[in-house]
Amino acid sequence: MLVECVPNFSEGRDPRRIAALASAIASVRGSRVLHCTSDRDHNRTVITFSGEAESVLESAVRAAARAAELIDLNNHSGVHPRLGALDVLPFVPLGATTLADCAALAHRAGQRIWQELHIPVYFYQAAALQPERTQLEQVRKGQFEGLRERVLTDQGKRPDVGGPALHPSAGAVCVGARGILIAYNINLATTDLAVAKSIARAIRASNGGFPGVKALGVPLASRRQVQVSMNLTDFNVTPPHVVFAEVSRLAAAAGVAVAESELIGLIPAKALEMAFAHHLNLPNFGAESVIENCLANRF
Repeated sequence: MLVECVPNFSEGRDPRRIAALASAIASVRGSRVLHCTSDRDHNRTVITFSGEAESVLESAVRAAARAAELIDLNNHSGVHPRLGALDVLPFVPLGATTLADCAALAHRAGQRIWQELHIPVYFYQAAALQPERTQLEQVRKGQFEGLRERVLTDQGKRPDVGGPALHPSAGAVCVGARGILIAYNINLATTDLAVAKSIARAIRASNGGFPGVKALGVPLASRRQVQVSMNLTDFNVTPPHVVFAEVSRLAAAAGVAVAESELIGLIPAKALEMAFAHHLNLPNFGAESVIENCLANRF
């Protein structure tokens, strides 16, 4: 059962800590680290790894343990919302693996994280045990500082496993199961945060924008820019080239240029094919039009 896991850690500034987190994942035989992205302003690192389910599960628990050792949320700040040292732990099906398989794996991971590390867990997306916790942003609302107080008095905010109190320095882990997601950001050549927030409101699904788009406007102080930070939860419906075009249009209307865009983690080949076909007006283009794909399938 092949699985991808994409843990998000609340550390994006210390290379030694980031390397230690990646080493914890890679220490399990059968787990392969595929990619690592860190951002200073978000103060966040996203590591993509894959392997057979049991190896991935063990790596995930080791990563949670290492994050709790290295990261103290009481001393953490960044523009990205966060609830835990290991903030988000999604399991993603690959090959013949199903979303239900990954939900079951997420539940096993959550139980181990509580039992072995005493860090409480919230389940989200396909692993959610409560309908109102399907969306990650609802689970994480209030972040570490707000939820550590509310869980003591509001039963509806308590973790699904463990607690009710959050871990004093590691917070809680949001463990989920989901399909492939593209984390995609567009940086604007301005320090006017209102522009980024206005564009984010216009394009996100919850405000009537593009289906499958979650977006926030955040400052990038180290770059003297602002960012439209996005998760594209269904790139088949709304691929990156579509949101790039719309963000560029809205930014130009506000008198602002796009500085650059960036991927966080990995992107499916199909999304690249879709963009290529669109911009070159190639309606019949697909994976079978790429020579390397044909050679790989033949030999």
